[in-house]
Amino acid sequence: MERGQVVGAGPGPGARTRALLGCLVKVLLWVASALLYFGSEQAARLLGSPCLRRLYHAWLAAVVIFGPLLQFHVNSRTIFASHGNFFNIKFVNSAWGWTCTFLGGFVLLVVFLATRRVAVTARHLSRLVVGAAVWRGAGRAFLLIEDLTGSCFEPLPQGLLLHELPDRRSCLAAGHQWRGYTVSSHTFLLTFCCLLMAEEAAVFAKYLAHGLPAGAPLRLVFLLNVLLLGLWNFLLLCTVIYFHQYTHKVVGAAVGTFAWYLTYGSWYHQPWSPGSPGHGLFPRAHSSRKHN
Repeated sequence: MERGQVVGAGPGPGARTRALLGCLVKVLLWVASALLYFGSEQAARLLGSPCLRRLYHAWLAAVVIFGPLLQFHVNSRTIFASHGNFFNIKFVNSAWGWTCTFLGGFVLLVVFLATRRVAVTARHLSRLVVGAAVWRGAGRAFLLIEDLTGSCFEPLPQGLLLHELPDRRSCLAAGHQWRGYTVSSHTFLLTFCCLLMAEEAAVFAKYLAHGLPAGAPLRLVFLLNVLLLGLWNFLLLCTVIYFHQYTHKVVGAAVGTFAWYLTYGSWYHQPWSPGSPGHGLFPRAHSSRKHN
């Protein structure tokens, strides 16, 4: 009697491998989702604390004022000491573009999901337009200060020869160097971006507390903003350690802080402004008592 084919045999090695990989992918996705949820909740809680935000302002002031002292204790040949390093070229020089891209996406999602109103969303996004105007205006003001305080020099083997050329354009056209008081635009921009992002991201704690839709895409965008904020803090520290003169950095940071105060600390609380972050997004608590 011939032996027949075995019926009901188990799955082959290939099927078992695919099933194992499927289970592994599900586990990894669950872990990633749990980390995304936990990380966004904790970051929102930290940024949403008024006390911690005040401490953060003190941290930025300490970085700018005392950070330059670290230049005596760090390696001056590190990659961050070079003007041409990757982070300086790709991030610091384009800091406002990165900030607008990441923060604009976050503000757009939070405001629209909370209100479903295009006009309110556009009003809150206009804060970034104001920020861009502040950045452009400050940059022009810094160049004007350098022009008004500068002089034209010609580098020679024996030193510098002073020329009586009237302005930067004619000085540079003659192949010389124009030297004046240079406010650190990088310190200004990084300080302004740090304060601005911390203020905007703080809204997420109240957003979560009101039980508004907070899926994985929104949480991911929020965490990307938190990571960018951390990068700006690190690059600000590198800037004050390795580049620019001390007073140039302090003045740049002071102007950035003053610009934040004029906008987020003062103007945005007025009714004829773009509004402060979170304004008009969440329903106000009303008393449940009914009066006869």
